[in-house]
Amino acid sequence: MQSNKLGWILLAPTLVILFFFGVLPFLYVVFVSFHQWNPFAASPEMIFNGAENFRRIVFDSAFLNSLGVTVAFVIFAVLSELVIGYLLAQAFMREFPGKSVFRTIHTLPLIMAPIIVGSVWKLMTTPSIGIIPHYLDEWFGITMNIGTSAPAAFLTIVIMDIWHWTPLVTLTLIAALVSLPRDPFEQAQIDGANKAQTFWHITLPMITPALVATVFIRLMDALRTVDEVWMLTGGGPGSSTRFLGVHIFKEVFPKTNYGYGSTISVIVLYLTIVVCWLLYVSMLAPRKNRKG
Repeated sequence: MQSNKLGWILLAPTLVILFFFGVLPFLYVVFVSFHQWNPFAASPEMIFNGAENFRRIVFDSAFLNSLGVTVAFVIFAVLSELVIGYLLAQAFMREFPGKSVFRTIHTLPLIMAPIIVGSVWKLMTTPSIGIIPHYLDEWFGITMNIGTSAPAAFLTIVIMDIWHWTPLVTLTLIAALVSLPRDPFEQAQIDGANKAQTFWHITLPMITPALVATVFIRLMDALRTVDEVWMLTGGGPGSSTRFLGVHIFKEVFPKTNYGYGSTISVIVLYLTIVVCWLLYVSMLAPRKNRKG
């Protein structure tokens, strides 16, 4: 009983901080989402409009386009990071010359702020001064201009996100692979299992919890990507890279439409929770069934 009381006392500061900086802002955003509110208008007061903002989202082509672009980005970026991160994790499990140097260089993008990453890639992809357009044109005869080509802008953002966040996936999977017991792998080798069979029947099931945690982290980050995209393309050309985070930013700040922006934020949070729950059920439920 005494230990439980001590535990709550130690947790109290964290719970208070979470309440004031997490729960209260969320409740306020939900409250604002049921209002029409432009604090910089001639009439800055809130006007309650019920579920009108939520009804508007269903018919908002700009929001639906942003949702489609974001889903495509999440699928391409997160899946690529998982595959590349796993391959790099397996490579780092082996010894090779320059391993420590390469591993250090590989993790450097993680210490860079997203807005800095966007600025660096903006410099590298600007047609007049960028190193990437220069060598694409010199070596392959490809003209690259993310300011006028929607596919080039989208692909560049995906590659930038992979470059920035693959080290996180690699480090997480290295920790998972290092902790695996050796007995199942030795038994599989004795039984004559090849590498593919060993991966599907031993490695993958055992690292599934780490994979789920990694997917959750990257999924939540990818769905709220703003800084890098804003610095690199500003959501353009047109609306080809106007992700949900950028869409919310433009609704809230340039348009000062706080009510509708809050509604989109609530919907994005709801979609994130639903997608994470579906992934949790689809990836961990079969594992629990096998144990049962």
